[in-house]
Amino acid sequence: MNAIDLRSDTVSHPTPEMREAMASAPVGDDVYGEDPTVNALQEEAAAMLGKEAALFVVSGTMGNLTSVLSHCRRGDEMILGKDSHIFQYEAGGAAAYGGVHPNTISVLEDGTFDLAEIRANIRSDNPHMPVTRLLCIENTQSFRMGAPLKPDFISAAADLAHEHGLRVHIDGARLFNAAAALQLPASDLVKDADSVSVCLSKGLCAPVGSIVAGSRDFIARAHRIRKSLGGGMRQAGIVAAAGLIALRDMTRRLHEDHETARALAEGLAALPYIEIDLSAVKTNIIFFRLMDDAPFTPETLSARLKTEYNILMRPYIQAHTNFRLVTHYWIKREHVDQVIEAMRALLTAPAYEQIASD
Repeated sequence: MNAIDLRSDTVSHPTPEMREAMASAPVGDDVYGEDPTVNALQEEAAAMLGKEAALFVVSGTMGNLTSVLSHCRRGDEMILGKDSHIFQYEAGGAAAYGGVHPNTISVLEDGTFDLAEIRANIRSDNPHMPVTRLLCIENTQSFRMGAPLKPDFISAAADLAHEHGLRVHIDGARLFNAAAALQLPASDLVKDADSVSVCLSKGLCAPVGSIVAGSRDFIARAHRIRKSLGGGMRQAGIVAAAGLIALRDMTRRLHEDHETARALAEGLAALPYIEIDLSAVKTNIIFFRLMDDAPFTPETLSARLKTEYNILMRPYIQAHTNFRLVTHYWIKREHVDQVIEAMRALLTAPAYEQIASD
C-alpha cells in the first residue's frame, strides 16, 4: 500500500497468494450450486464455526440482513445494541426490506449487554406489541474499541433469549479477531448462536465477501433471501478462492495486528494532546481523542497527516472520541514508528508553524 491507511481494515487488499489463487480457481455456476471453490469455502467455513452449513454472500451487510430476514417475519422485532453496526451503519435494511422493528438497548463498556435489560425488552404476548423474535450480538464490538465478547456472556445471553423463544444472531464481522484475542476457537464463540456472519474482507484481506452460517434449515432460508436481495453470483469461485486463503491462513496471524495496535496505542499515549484508554485496546481497533487545547482540530490534523506524510486517519466524531484507527495485514511495525513521529512533529511544532498551516 502506498499510503499508511489506518481508516479501517476494509482498506486491506488481497495478498499475492490470494491473487494467484483467484487467477487459477476452478469455477462453476454457484446459483446452480456447481461452483467447486464456493462449495469448498462454505464447507470449510461451516466446520470452522461449528455449524451445519454456510452460505457465501457479497458483504457483511448482506450477511446480517440475510440472517435477520431469515429469522424474522414482517412486523417482528429484534433486540440489538444502540451502537451496533446493524443499527448504525446498514442503512436500516432490516426495516426497509423486511419490516423488522429494531429495539435498541445500551452497549456496556466491555461490549456486552445487561442481561436484565435484555429481559426487560422482550415483549409480552400482547396484540398491541410486535413479537420479539431475535437478539443480535456483535463480536468484536466495534464502537467499544473492538472489544472481544467472551463465551460466558454469549452463552448467558443466548440462554435468556432461547428461554423466551428468541433466536440469536451474532454479527461476527471481526469474530476471528475476538477468537485470536481470547485464544479460543471461533466455534466456541458462536456455539450457542443460531446464526453468525463473518467478514472475509476486513482483517482477513479477501477483496470481497462474507460467510453466513447456521443450521441446514436456516441456510436453506438464507439462500432464498440472498437470491431475493440480488446476491446470487455465478462464477463466484474467483473471489471465493481468496476467501479460502483468508480462512486457512489469515485467521492464524490476526494476533500480529493486535500487537501492532497495542504498539500504536502506546506510542499515541506518550504524545501531547492525546487521550486514549490503553486498557481498552484488546484487538485491532483504537479510539483516541484529540484534546480541546490541541493546536489543531481533528480535521486539520487529518488533512496534514495526509498531505505531508501520506498517512490516512479519518476523524471519527462520536461520543468522547474523534479518531478511530484500525490495524491490518498491511500495517507493519515500521509504519507505527512513522505515524508516531509524524504526529509528534505536528503536535509539538512551534506555534508560528501551526498558525501558518491553518
